[in-house]
Amino acid sequence: MRSSLVSPIGVACGAALVLPLSVPPGAAAAPRAVSASAAQLTHTSSPAHRVRQGPSALPGSTESLPLPARASDRSAGGGAERGLARRAVHPFSLLGVVWDDADEELRGSVRVRTRALRSHDWSDWRELSAHGHEHGADRGTTERDAGTVRGFTDPLWVGESDGVEIRVRAVDEPGGTATETPARALLPRGLRLELVDPGGDPVTDGPAQAGAGTAAGAQTVAPAGSSSSGPASGSSAVTSGLTTGAPGGTAAGTAAGTGTGADAVQQAAMTVEEAASSAVNAEFADLGATEITELSKEETEENLAEYGEETEAAEGAGAPGATTRKPYIGPRPRIITRRGWGADERLRERRFRYTKTVKAAFVHHSGTGNNYTCRQAPSVLRGIYRYHVKSSGWRDIGYNFAIDKCGNIYEGRAGGVAKPVMGAHTLGFNSSSTGIAVLGSYNATRPPAAATTALARLTAWKLGLHGINPRGKARLTSKGSNKYTYGKKVGLHAISGHRDGYVTECPGRRLYAKLGTTRTSSARYQGRR
Repeated sequence: MRSSLVSPIGVACGAALVLPLSVPPGAAAAPRAVSASAAQLTHTSSPAHRVRQGPSALPGSTESLPLPARASDRSAGGGAERGLARRAVHPFSLLGVVWDDADEELRGSVRVRTRALRSHDWSDWRELSAHGHEHGADRGTTERDAGTVRGFTDPLWVGESDGVEIRVRAVDEPGGTATETPARALLPRGLRLELVDPGGDPVTDGPAQAGAGTAAGAQTVAPAGSSSSGPASGSSAVTSGLTTGAPGGTAAGTAAGTGTGADAVQQAAMTVEEAASSAVNAEFADLGATEITELSKEETEENLAEYGEETEAAEGAGAPGATTRKPYIGPRPRIITRRGWGADERLRERRFRYTKTVKAAFVHHSGTGNNYTCRQAPSVLRGIYRYHVKSSGWRDIGYNFAIDKCGNIYEGRAGGVAKPVMGAHTLGFNSSSTGIAVLGSYNATRPPAAATTALARLTAWKLGLHGINPRGKARLTSKGSNKYTYGKKVGLHAISGHRDGYVTECPGRRLYAKLGTTRTSSARYQGRR
């Protein structure tokens, strides 16, 4: 696997050059005051522990509760049923179950119910998907073999809650003879319930209930106080590190951060990690911007022309789908940055990892349920991010992008929205691909038109940067999945569902059925007939 590892130290140093000169040394990483929600009490009378960051961290926490054998199962060895009776817990909004061995599957059912924080009503029982192993970093990668990765269920968004009850039951396995006690499957070791408090929204408000830009037929409302300035005049659409995985050259030292007043204060308050995460998008927005503004197709094509010859040389003029004449690319959509949705950059690994290029986009649903509003979507993302990193042991959120039910597009894994960032979304096919999650569960529920429109717009732009036809095929090499063995070369759609590379229900039956239309719409956004 060809990939490159980039340390943000140089990027952050370059970013520091554009911070206001009046800021005293070290102010960029100065501690912030801890809010009340970040300093709540820890357990002292139970084995649970509350994972917290230092005094400069954004609000948010994870309460981890070990799942003991249920009383009814202790006489049988305690291996077939575990859980917790109803109990009060610290406030949380997202939950999931993790265990020690990432290679071990949880063969059984996980049922949970929660108590609403405000009404104190208990929910009905809900099922968690125990098939989290189908996501994650490819085997043999540094991220996968770091020794921190755990097995996990899909997370579930439940909204603000302060009580929980959970039952985990193994599936009975066939036994021996009629006179013998039937064998019982043992649950994985180290089962824990993870209760995630995503913390409060960032200083700026979250995205409003907006559609997917003008293409969705609705006005997109920017978060209050967000930066509305696009890339500096004359700047290229992407950095010179697009196809090589380089750290972006002078991206951090370009005209980013030229704002004054509130913008300057915002930049001065950034930590080194925040500056590095923002600087890799400096070709598109000011340092510390909460969004990357959309461009028209003409503006996007003009920017593409500035580096078109370089892209052809890097990807090969004869490569399948490579652009040789007309710049087939969709208009750049509005993208809410990590800073816009409130990512705590201290959680993730500091370095950025890149793959060589992007040949395909894998579409997912987050599996977190549909019980969220679009104003809550940033909180859902922060919850997934914390669950992926603190609970599951990943280096960052697994998805490269996310889309909410109102069509808002969000930057996912850090490293730059235009760059080929190595994700952890489709086990076996994270190399040379990008992963896009539509927030929600879409097996029985129809995905909103705003979300599928945003999916078409995002793929038209992202695949267009690499000269890929959304209606075409991509030839990828499997790194090992339950569908394709390691090293097998596979021809997949340029816009594929997760289930195309792995035996899984993801992205849900109803969303998967929309991918044919999405490919057609994406190609049209690129100007193809």
